[in-house]
Amino acid sequence: NKHKLVRERKMGTTTAPDGPCSIIPLHNLPIPNNDKEVVVLGIEGSANKVGVAVLRYAPPSTTNNEDEGDGVTGGGTYETLSNPRKTYIAPLGHGFLPKETSWHHQNHIVALVRSALNEAYPDETSPEKHLCAICYTKGPGMGGPLKSCAIAARTLSLMFEIPLVGVNHCVGHIEMGRVATGACDPVVLYVSGGNTQVIAYSDQRYRIFGETIDMAIGNCLDRFARVIGLSNDPSPGYNIEQEAKKEGAKFIELPYVVKGMDVSFSGILTHVEQEAKKHLIKGTLTKADLCYSLQETLFAMLVEITERAMAHCGQNQVLIVGGVGCNKRLQEMMADMVKSRGGTLCAMDHRYCIDNGAMIAQAGIMAFQHGVTTKLEDSWCTQRFRTDQVKTVWRPASAWKHT
Repeated sequence: NKHKLVRERKMGTTTAPDGPCSIIPLHNLPIPNNDKEVVVLGIEGSANKVGVAVLRYAPPSTTNNEDEGDGVTGGGTYETLSNPRKTYIAPLGHGFLPKETSWHHQNHIVALVRSALNEAYPDETSPEKHLCAICYTKGPGMGGPLKSCAIAARTLSLMFEIPLVGVNHCVGHIEMGRVATGACDPVVLYVSGGNTQVIAYSDQRYRIFGETIDMAIGNCLDRFARVIGLSNDPSPGYNIEQEAKKEGAKFIELPYVVKGMDVSFSGILTHVEQEAKKHLIKGTLTKADLCYSLQETLFAMLVEITERAMAHCGQNQVLIVGGVGCNKRLQEMMADMVKSRGGTLCAMDHRYCIDNGAMIAQAGIMAFQHGVTTKLEDSWCTQRFRTDQVKTVWRPASAWKHT
């Protein structure tokens, strides 16, 4: 791809190292006016990460899909041209608060927009002329950070005289995962600092089969990391994963709370916090023991409800999205379950699991190509925005088959 080659030649490194992804495996509805190139800018800032991406759709006339391996040509491609982001890292022992996180996003958003545009089109003085729309996170998320990024999106929309597209954060994770992995219609496990959901698609909506009834799994891990003094850099969950990998870590039994298709983490967190306070001082347990035991217990719960959703929907493919989704142990446990059912696991690394602008651009461009835009007066954001509230007009109205 011309733009990709130019980026690599001029910059040496890139925030979007992957090439174009064919739309053929997705089995989405046909794109109206499919002969036009579409480029959008996506802005994500619902939590402690702020990211901006430029994403391009190349129509069939400019792509060649003969190497896709499915015998179909001319399907068009999506390509992330740039995807820079910045992370607000809270002080040791503290979580990130809305006010400080908002300040962080406001301080970085302008530089990130410039960086994303310059990386996508390094040879041009006015790269914004390629943009067709500005996509931004409408919700869910933290109010202050969401508003900071929504204001930036409105400003760019007015400056460049192009439409806005409000995007559901959760749907952004799913569509980015589908494109990056080529997953057509998977059962989705969405695990992050603010969400824990098992999802399956039906009749143009992502239906929630099960979820946490109290706190998200990422929040549970983050809070435990603070209790035992682990750093927030690069993230508490990552540091728990590294502790759990240490040689000699032993398993201790913790509460296991699955209620039908839902899970509960708050009681487990209280119990393991008490165990930590009691045993770490005495030296009868190590941080590695506790991190390993907590991971194994929580992930086993997630694997159980995901398998139940697979059986109900007759699916043999699982896609893991969200920040916790790049945990290698979770991927390993899920892969074992999926393999035993004769299925496949679709998983990603930190580039696309962790919040980023490309995921907002991806869901936004799909909506935009099917005629969805957001009026300026409707460009508010909301902390509560359920995954199943979004009508995915780019997907066919198909339903699952029970087994």
